[in-house]
Amino acid sequence: LTWKLTDWMSKHNRQRPRARSRAFRSPKRRLLVLCEGRLTEPQYLTGLKISERKPSVEIEIPDVQGTPLTLVKEGVDRKRQSEKESKRQKDEFLKYDEVWCVFDKDEHPYVPDALQLARSNGIKIALSNPCFELWLLLHFRDQPGARHRHDVQQLVGQHVSGYEKKIDFTNFVDGIDDATRRAARLDSDAEEEGELCRNPTTGVYKLILSIRS
Repeated sequence: LTWKLTDWMSKHNRQRPRARSRAFRSPKRRLLVLCEGRLTEPQYLTGLKISERKPSVEIEIPDVQGTPLTLVKEGVDRKRQSEKESKRQKDEFLKYDEVWCVFDKDEHPYVPDALQLARSNGIKIALSNPCFELWLLLHFRDQPGARHRHDVQQLVGQHVSGYEKKIDFTNFVDGIDDATRRAARLDSDAEEEGELCRNPTTGVYKLILSIRS
């Protein structure tokens, strides 16, 4: 009787379907990048996203265009929306880990207000002075000193044939590490001299490091 009972239990257990293992998703950092520029910045960053295979990085040009302050306000709204949706659906993956705003110092008004609003709401800033093209130029050479944006754009054209506000990311991919090192040094020198965000500096390297991490 004992043998028959043991045999029956063994057969019964073999026939029972295995309990399904719970679905598991490895955490991926979700980044939202809002660009002021409609061409150069999103083209470069999209090329980087593809090169680094980072599908969780979202690069957008907001419908609402205006000053850097407008861009940061949009970033604050999008960050809050993602947090509300994450809470509503009880899914942490719906929340942005970082929200970045990419814009130029140029001659925009309210830049200090934009920076303050960003700090108060956990928005990260990639500010270039005078322009995003400074970041591109640093892929090829050391900083050119304080320059007008048009001068910096012309200098980029000396290194990239046919550059006219259009980005072929393959022209820049080999110089990312050099650009990061040069931009970080500019930032450090400006900070030591109490002139944050001066011409020439660019915080784009911080965004690049975050995307590549």
